[in-house]
Amino acid sequence: MSDLLKNIDARTRLAGTNKLEILLFSLGTDARTGRRETYGINVFKVREVMRTPPITSAPEMPPSVEGMVSLRGVLVPVVDLAKYAGIGDGAKREIMIVTEYNGHTQGFLVEAVDTILRLDWAQMRVPPAMLMAKLGGLVTAVTELPNNELVMMLDVEKVLAETAGSDDEHLFKGIEPLDEENVTILYADDSSVARNQIARTLDVLKVRGIAAVNGRAAWDELDKIARAADANGRKMRDVVRLVLTDIEMPEMDGYILTKKIKSDPRFEGIPVLMHSSLSGMSNQQLGLSVGVDEYVPKFEPQRLSSTLRRLLGKGGVDAEAA
Repeated sequence: MSDLLKNIDARTRLAGTNKLEILLFSLGTDARTGRRETYGINVFKVREVMRTPPITSAPEMPPSVEGMVSLRGVLVPVVDLAKYAGIGDGAKREIMIVTEYNGHTQGFLVEAVDTILRLDWAQMRVPPAMLMAKLGGLVTAVTELPNNELVMMLDVEKVLAETAGSDDEHLFKGIEPLDEENVTILYADDSSVARNQIARTLDVLKVRGIAAVNGRAAWDELDKIARAADANGRKMRDVVRLVLTDIEMPEMDGYILTKKIKSDPRFEGIPVLMHSSLSGMSNQQLGLSVGVDEYVPKFEPQRLSSTLRRLLGKGGVDAEAA
């Protein structure tokens, strides 16, 4: 299984091209439907795939957290994804996907891994509302394989928030409202958990937010707002003061969204803040190369709020240079 991911470092070149590679895996047969579904996770988030080592149970953990394992001297929590997803067929998961994102390392127990699939983010679609409701928001995107098999991308950020306490109320304590009225920020993220946390941060800051579920929806909304602003003789940066974007999103990723914003004169002076769980330096550097003004990790409302306060205080990107 190590051969499956031996070239993972080279795959960073895909970033910024609106392409991704996903590791396909299964969780077993769903007792509720009798089906064995295929799921996917972005290879950028995968550190290794291994046989499940001995797991030590720990007290007071969520039901889907099996316990902890020691990986090269580091204690890592282990989540049974089948149990988390409610499949619950009772089978033992002997394969563990070790993931790393937003500075956290965790193991995901799965039934089996299949292959790595390269595709364009444009091939990833927002899940139908019925599927979202059925899976409780666990899936952020879907795509169809040539054999008509459906692949569902898991919202690993939702798993992190619900198993590691990254959505606790104390994270927002001490954030002060912005000393300015009528500030609007447009934010794009395909994770409902991430959007909710952004919304809570903006609410504490007393800032109006416009939400988009991916880069394509964000671009369409920005274009619509820009047309209305032009019709009313207003500058776009007086309507939307900042754009906050995730990196990984179906249909259009954050890099392409940033390129489009920075190459369009209508959006001159509007900062773009990249907000992602892909915390690697290569991702931050690529963000800067396409015009991102700053980068802040997800699930850190204090850092997000202070960065927003600083960028908004500049009154736009070009205000500092004026």
